[in-house]
Amino acid sequence: MDELTTPKLPKRIAKLDELAHNLWWSWCIPARNLYKSLDRPLWKLTGHNPVKLLQQIEPYRLVAAAEEPDFVSSYDKVMSSLAKTMSAADTWFAREYPHLVQKPIAYFSLEFAIHNSLPLYAGGLGVLAGDYCKEASDLGIPMVGVGFMYPQGYVHQHINDDGWQEDMYEQLDFNAAPISLARSTGGEPIKIKVPLDDKSIHVAVWQAKVGNVTLFLLDTNVEENEHPDRELSARLYAGDREMRLAQEILLGIGGVRVLRALEIEPVVWHANEGHTAFMMLERTRELVEKGMTFEQAAAKVRATTVFTTHTPIPAGHDVFTLDLIERCFHRYWGALGLARDSFLGLGMEPNSNLFNMTVLALRMANYRNGVSELHGSVCRRMWHSLWLEVPEKDVPITSITNGIHIRTWIGVQMASLLDKYLGPDWRERLDDPLLWERVLEIPDEELWAARRWLKYKLIKEAQQRARKCWAANHVSPGLALAMGAFLDTEILTIGFSRRFTAYKRASLVLHDQNRLKHMLRNEYHPIQIIFSGKAHPDDHAGKQLIQEVFNAAKSPDFGGRLAFIEDYDMHMARYLVQGADVWLNLPRPLREASGTSGQKAAVNGVLHLSVLDGWWYEGYNGANGWAIQNDTGTPDSPEQDKADAEALYELLEEKVIPLYYDRDTNDIPHGWLKMIKESIRSNAPRFSARRMAKDYVTQMYLPAYNAVDS
Repeated sequence: MDELTTPKLPKRIAKLDELAHNLWWSWCIPARNLYKSLDRPLWKLTGHNPVKLLQQIEPYRLVAAAEEPDFVSSYDKVMSSLAKTMSAADTWFAREYPHLVQKPIAYFSLEFAIHNSLPLYAGGLGVLAGDYCKEASDLGIPMVGVGFMYPQGYVHQHINDDGWQEDMYEQLDFNAAPISLARSTGGEPIKIKVPLDDKSIHVAVWQAKVGNVTLFLLDTNVEENEHPDRELSARLYAGDREMRLAQEILLGIGGVRVLRALEIEPVVWHANEGHTAFMMLERTRELVEKGMTFEQAAAKVRATTVFTTHTPIPAGHDVFTLDLIERCFHRYWGALGLARDSFLGLGMEPNSNLFNMTVLALRMANYRNGVSELHGSVCRRMWHSLWLEVPEKDVPITSITNGIHIRTWIGVQMASLLDKYLGPDWRERLDDPLLWERVLEIPDEELWAARRWLKYKLIKEAQQRARKCWAANHVSPGLALAMGAFLDTEILTIGFSRRFTAYKRASLVLHDQNRLKHMLRNEYHPIQIIFSGKAHPDDHAGKQLIQEVFNAAKSPDFGGRLAFIEDYDMHMARYLVQGADVWLNLPRPLREASGTSGQKAAVNGVLHLSVLDGWWYEGYNGANGWAIQNDTGTPDSPEQDKADAEALYELLEEKVIPLYYDRDTNDIPHGWLKMIKESIRSNAPRFSARRMAKDYVTQMYLPAYNAVDS
């Protein structure tokens, strides 16, 4: 496997390649501007991928840039900032815990969403993991990530003439991705072997730099493996249960072996969802091999293990049949000092005959959390059977509410306003509520201008995508209409963008189509709704929801004011969470573990309208958005759907639309802007990844560190 290279750069700006291979640039506006200024059209054509841009740019542009004083000055400042980031010397963690900076934390996750140039994610779990790694870098938390290098990533979405999602996969061009081979201290590419059934799988390792956090990414597409085994790491969430189990064995057991091969010795281990739980068993096996009993080894592993669970949906937790587990682990449990039944019992609930990865993780970690206050309560109820000796309220699962990496998701125009009115140090004080009080001082005219510009960017991007699809794929005009060709930059725009699955109720807004049509086509105060999101390739019901929404968008009855933007990804997500006016969220009650898209929208001045679930249960204060209260007591019934749809329509008709269109003589909606300021003020510090990461350090990592030292 050859090392990947990029073309030679002029000596004066030679570190542009180094910068391109550290995804820190993706949340540093001056760094992004460096590449954009080299060739703005090419920057857009390459999907904002600096590695690809440097490969395709005309050499004369690089020579000219190296001789341009303003470019060189900006380049020097960016490289100085990168060097400071990589040193991690003057950071929150180094100041607060200088004795721990050399004690790494290993963060295992099946997906990481850092940037669309490295598509190792499907949705919220990966976005959360990516935001967390970025914030760890900003704070100087000594973290390494472990995941997969998926050459085909997650599914791409195409909507056909019938409104049906067609699943497509694209091969990632490794030469155009910000990755390199992971090497040993002697300079050799790392390769490990992982036992699987009666054979061993060979695994190569790539690395991706995320500021001063490094992701180590496993890849089975190596010549030593047979063809089926080379496909094990090809796609995210693909294949049958046997392939899923193989992936999770590779990630958990293989991930530990990768870190050992790299001579990285984590002190704390953090498992992001149950997919990663075999990491706990492999660490236990190592200690048993050194002479401990299983009970002694397991106690030591538990004391340094953090487990975060993300889903309140029972079907969202990976389970495997006992015969499948036995086939893959019959040579393994003896190395743990366990008999078959004792081993299988580690992953079984009482009165169950399935091996549950979440159960395994809960049993093998001392620090366990859900991802919002409500979700923590749901988890304690879900898993009470594992701790029947205590009341439900005392089940040892706590909660740390998810947050977002603000520097990644905030629009440039909003960031400029914050530079002006919050002060130049606002990026260092993201979790400081007093800082965000200054948002109230932003003049309405300037805030409204920024909001209008962000919406303009969203609408123009949607229209351009529809136009390209019409021209390239020769789709019907009706299809182009449904993709947003008729969207209007001047009217109230509602965004609904998330994974399409039944409990998220994407079609609830269509419950009374006559009433909706009246709002969409109102002559004086119209609205428009933009949908986007994918269904899992195996989720037939989710694809039916997309079809229902898409076919409604094609209907002339709605006047082109419903749109569905296909192939939702991080790139499109930025336009949507920055450019909508209202962010709509309609999950069935207690089914939303946390949700973070609304947090991203809120920091950009997009007002939240949601069922009172997930993070919004904590964030809503009566003046920063709108809540659907769910007071019928029948959360899974048609009556609940009807009641929630009615509540949604009433909020739109009586609160949202009138407030948006209540303007002064200069066409400024002061009441709307007052609510925007309150939304930013109240939500930004509380739901930032800065606050979340500090919570993990103080509530989870420090006790785990102390357990090692005690």
